[in-house]
Amino acid sequence: MNIEYHHWWSPHLQQEMALKVYGHAGKPVLVFPAMCGRFFEFEDFKMIDATWELIEGGKVQFFTVDSVDSQSWANWGAHPADRARRHEDYDRYITREVVPFVWKRFEEEIPLLTTGCSMGGYHAGNFFFRHPDLFDAVITLSGLFQPGMFVGDYMDDNIYFNAPLHFLPNLTDPDTLALIRRGDIIICTGQGAWEEDMVADARAMRQVLKDKEIPAWVDFWGFDVNHDWPWWRKQLPYFINHLYG
Repeated sequence: MNIEYHHWWSPHLQQEMALKVYGHAGKPVLVFPAMCGRFFEFEDFKMIDATWELIEGGKVQFFTVDSVDSQSWANWGAHPADRARRHEDYDRYITREVVPFVWKRFEEEIPLLTTGCSMGGYHAGNFFFRHPDLFDAVITLSGLFQPGMFVGDYMDDNIYFNAPLHFLPNLTDPDTLALIRRGDIIICTGQGAWEEDMVADARAMRQVLKDKEIPAWVDFWGFDVNHDWPWWRKQLPYFINHLYG
């Protein structure tokens, strides 16, 4: 398998950021780590092994990025407004640095798939719904769809526009809605241990998407399916195979 390590100084984050590439061809997949995770997390937790055949077969090419959650949503000592502002820096890093990096490799402005587990699932869904001009598919595993767990009831524009459960119901722009509706949307959560909040958000998103006439596959796995890597290793190849197998 082709594996590459890349890093550069991010002007939007004002720090060194790294990512890894797995594969040589296929659909570009932007992979977000779990909360406060690093770019090598998917490899460490055997997610690359679980999707090896799809990567090596040229179906998908993974781009696994770093998070800055410890500086943004999970920075418990900071005011929620400051956390949200730091996430906006991360948004610019992803959309203005990482996505163009992928485009340069493909020699075209190809739309990406976003994916991730747990907090990575939140990021995957949030980036897809917020930037449907850049992303045309999402597989979110055990993710939330708003950052209320981190900021409580505090609300400002930066939090609002990073909470699909809040901004999607009020979205009326026909062009943006058309871009979202063209996408492949897969939302999955187990119903076992530590999945209660994710099940609640997935159910709420299912209703929002239905109300906005946005096609989506919202899949609830069994009551034995916990919020943990062994299940995500089963879910991700299952859904990628559905889309590109």
